[in-house]
Amino acid sequence: MQPDYDAIIVGARCAGASTAMLLARHGHRVLLVDRAHFPSEIPQGHFVHRHGPPHLARWGLLDEIVRSGCPATTRIVSYFGDFRLVSNDLELDGVAWGYGPRRSVLDKILVDAACQAGAELEAGVAVEGLLTRDDRVIGIRTTGGRQITARLTIGADGKHSRVAQELAAPVYESVPTLACWYFTYFRDVPDPGFEMHLLPRRRAIFVHETNDGLVAAFVGWPIEEYASVRGDLETSFMSALDQAPGLGERIRAGHRAERFYGTGDMPNFLRQPHGPGWALVGDAGCHKDPFLALGICDALRDAELLADAAHRGLSDALSLDQALADYAAQRDEATLPGYRENLHAAQLAPVPPDVLRLRQGLRHSPIDATRFALATHGRIPREEFFNPSNLERILAAAPLDVAA
Repeated sequence: MQPDYDAIIVGARCAGASTAMLLARHGHRVLLVDRAHFPSEIPQGHFVHRHGPPHLARWGLLDEIVRSGCPATTRIVSYFGDFRLVSNDLELDGVAWGYGPRRSVLDKILVDAACQAGAELEAGVAVEGLLTRDDRVIGIRTTGGRQITARLTIGADGKHSRVAQELAAPVYESVPTLACWYFTYFRDVPDPGFEMHLLPRRRAIFVHETNDGLVAAFVGWPIEEYASVRGDLETSFMSALDQAPGLGERIRAGHRAERFYGTGDMPNFLRQPHGPGWALVGDAGCHKDPFLALGICDALRDAELLADAAHRGLSDALSLDQALADYAAQRDEATLPGYRENLHAAQLAPVPPDVLRLRQGLRHSPIDATRFALATHGRIPREEFFNPSNLERILAAAPLDVAA
């Protein structure tokens, strides 16, 4: 019996909508299902950098992000308890280093692109279970007992994925929550831009511009402080901002536009992302602490990896099971270096002396500071900056006493 669709995707946020769009562009019959309606917000971070902006540009969607009123980020100010290091001109081939669209904006753009490509969207629909035959997933069962079949069922339904839980998808590289995070939005903040502050007493702050003239501010604390932070959230939040030179004062010059959002539920794990007739993508397949803001950019990358692999399987160029196994291997190879780097960063440990000394060498060299940022965040090959001769040249200009 012919299945209803080639692919059903459960979850229509950035990972699911991107996968649906790409599969539909390949000519496949795709159903995208989500309990939410769009546009709608979710209380999660939303900065897109590293490989994220180039993916959006390649898919023809980056201009829509800009037209939504989301500013491009081409400047980073960082403070690691030493001084404010500025990296300017962070743009390559017309694509800025980063963009911070609200999730209501980004997800709607991706959902609309999926529908324009030919995918069908069923919003406001809850998935109650999976359909199986001979240990193979063959579709979904929605509210009211409706059954919909497909050759491939994809879970893109977040860190607490119903699809993954029903399949008992194996978890690996698992590390418990390391930090708790809260964020909110401010209006009329002077000198907005992207700022990163790693502070004493294990505090991390990230600030960036977003839609509607707002500035998003995020603060992270060690998870063991979660109860005390939550007990007096506004005081804890503003006290952290005050530790960053000038930041608390500038934030207070504006006014808070929304409530606080946040959680201490930030587990770190990879799940096996495939099996007979099924696959996982986005947070359903890999969730991590938001320190390095890898969630969205990795979701976009993995959506492309999965769509390309699934296309090969659905078009019978390769068995579907082998194509999905290839996707799993590619995803892990692409994910694990950043995942492990992020685990280290999320411990909020003191900044190593060699990093502080490198920053001293960059302090009076704008060109090197720019290339350092581009290499650190994956927009140029790391070896173009982090090679022995280049580092030796930069460190020669740095004082041995980094506290001086």
